[in-house]
Amino acid sequence: MRLLPFGNPPRRSDRADAVITGAGSGIGRAFAVELARRGGRVVCADIDGIRAKETADLISKLGGHGIGVVCDVSDEHQVRDLADSAEKWFGGAPGLVINNAGIGAGGNVVGATSTSDWSATLSVNLWGVIHGCEVFVPRLRERGFGGLINVASAASFGAAPRMAAYNVSKAGVLALSETLAAELSGTGVTVTVLCPTFVKTNIVDNPRIEESAATLAANLMKWTGVSPESVARTTLDAHDRGQLYVLPQLDAKILWQLKRTMPGTFTHAMGLIQRITR
Repeated sequence: MRLLPFGNPPRRSDRADAVITGAGSGIGRAFAVELARRGGRVVCADIDGIRAKETADLISKLGGHGIGVVCDVSDEHQVRDLADSAEKWFGGAPGLVINNAGIGAGGNVVGATSTSDWSATLSVNLWGVIHGCEVFVPRLRERGFGGLINVASAASFGAAPRMAAYNVSKAGVLALSETLAAELSGTGVTVTVLCPTFVKTNIVDNPRIEESAATLAANLMKWTGVSPESVARTTLDAHDRGQLYVLPQLDAKILWQLKRTMPGTFTHAMGLIQRITR
C-alpha cells in the first residue's frame, strides 16, 4: 500500500469509505484500487458478482480493505440494499460514492435504433446514476461532508452521430451532476462529473453496439485511449480540489471548448464526419 504523504493536509479521497458501482472492471476497478492505495475502504459493487469479488480480492492483495457486492443499478431496490450493506460494513454512511456503472451502445441512426437498445442503455447509464444519487445523496447530505463522482462521457456534450441512446444517457448524467452541484453547494458535499473520451476498457464488448461501430471504437480506443488507472487518479485529484468537470484528455478538452464557442460549426462538423465514415 502507498503511504500517505507525511505533513501534507489530508485530501478528500484519503482514507475514504467509498462505494463504487461497476467496480468489476475498467474505470470502476481502477477507482477502487486507487482509493485503496490512498488508505480507503471500498465497497466494490457490480452486476457480475465474480468480477466484484475479483476487485475486492485485488484490494486485499494490496493490503487494503474491500468487499464485493452484487448490484444491478437499474433496480432501485438493489441500490438501496447496496447502501444499507455499505453502511453496515463501514459502521456509518460512506464518504464517497462513485456512480460508474455503464454499458456501451451505438452504431445505428435514430429511427433504426431498437426500443430495447434505448431502454437498456437508459436503464443502466442514466437511471443507474439517478438511483445512486436518489439513494446516496440524502445520506451524504446528512453526513455533512463527502463526495459524489458521476461518470458521464465526452458523449454527453459531443453528440456524435449513430450514438443517440448513449449520448442521451450521458447528457442526462451531466445535467444531473450540474444540478446536484448547485443543490449541494454549502453542504460539505462535493460533486464531480467525469467526461472522458476513449479509455482502454471492455465497454465495447456489448452486442448492443453494431459490429462496424464496435470495431471502429475498439481501434480508436487502442490508438488514442488512455489507461483507466490514469483517469481514476486524475479524477480523484480533481475531486479533491473541488472541481466539478473533469475532462482527463486533450481531445475531450478541445471538444468541450469547440462545442461551447462554436456550437453550429461543431454540429456541422459532426454531420460531415458521419457522411465521410458511413
